[in-house]
Amino acid sequence: MVLDQSARRLGFSATGVSRPQLPIAAHRLNQWLELGYHGTMTYLSKYGLDRANPARWFPETIRVISVACDYGKPDPSRARLLQEPARAYIAQYALGRDYHRVMRKKLGQLAEELARYGAPHGYRVFVDSGPVMEKPLAQNAGLGWMGKHTNLIAPKAGSYFFLGEILTTLPLMPDLPGIDHCGHCRACLDVCPTRAIVKPYQLDARRCISYLTIENRGPIPVELRPLIGNRIFGCDDCQLVCPMNKFARKHTLPEFAPRTDLLAPELAPLLKWSAAEFDEKTRGSALRRAGYLGWLRNVAVALGNAPGTPEVMAALSGRANHPDSMVREHVAWALSRHRQPTRNGTPGP
Repeated sequence: MVLDQSARRLGFSATGVSRPQLPIAAHRLNQWLELGYHGTMTYLSKYGLDRANPARWFPETIRVISVACDYGKPDPSRARLLQEPARAYIAQYALGRDYHRVMRKKLGQLAEELARYGAPHGYRVFVDSGPVMEKPLAQNAGLGWMGKHTNLIAPKAGSYFFLGEILTTLPLMPDLPGIDHCGHCRACLDVCPTRAIVKPYQLDARRCISYLTIENRGPIPVELRPLIGNRIFGCDDCQLVCPMNKFARKHTLPEFAPRTDLLAPELAPLLKWSAAEFDEKTRGSALRRAGYLGWLRNVAVALGNAPGTPEVMAALSGRANHPDSMVREHVAWALSRHRQPTRNGTPGP
């Protein structure tokens, strides 16, 4: 009772408790890594199966408290934005403040409240900030089930929420695991622009637009660039079509309210940002994860997929001699798209 009440007062929308053991998740992780689906995310392979063992990072762990925090609900205008190639699409989770800092602080407060009103305990908190498998832990804690797109889905809240964990020494009663309700639905597999969901419950990150535009530090494969469209940071397609997101709820914390300047910005001006402007305009935002050069790379690709207006051509030409070779190459690709003859007024492949 104390856990639920304190969590909701702090802005968390759901809580659950699980044991720390993850034998099935460990097996699946090992198979996934062997297939190379993690791409250049070497931090995933660095810790290997230790990621499935929370006690590796806090030896006294007896239970794991998983929490969810809603960050929004689908807006029809978000899907329509994907049909406006001159404007940028940014994944909804990144429209507010960086969730890592916000949730880590509140998880610490929750852990302290449990110590004051319940029993003293040792603990360690995680918010996508260490080698802990948060989605399997959350599923085991009853917060939802792992969907075919590999995001966690809650039966009455969809998938638009962040996750966090408290590894604790409290011997709390574990909750029942979440039950899969995807059934025969394959909407997420069919809508993925790059076919990154290679089969139900298995994602090849090397093809995923979120990976390509955020975690990837190198060039984006040429054959995938036209498929990225105007997505410059992340992708929501598999969530936008998920029928369970009719239950998604408004953000529970004011920090996650979308910034209006990020909802549908014009692409061309974004390529003109200096490093100082990028630093200033992304302060406190998850957008910093891509880095300045990654930002320019992503915007250049989107401009290559946009109509070749004078403003678009001027923005690309202004970056044609950028000192970074990766940025130059993506700008050159975008310019070449607009110099090719087309049949329908859009850039050729």
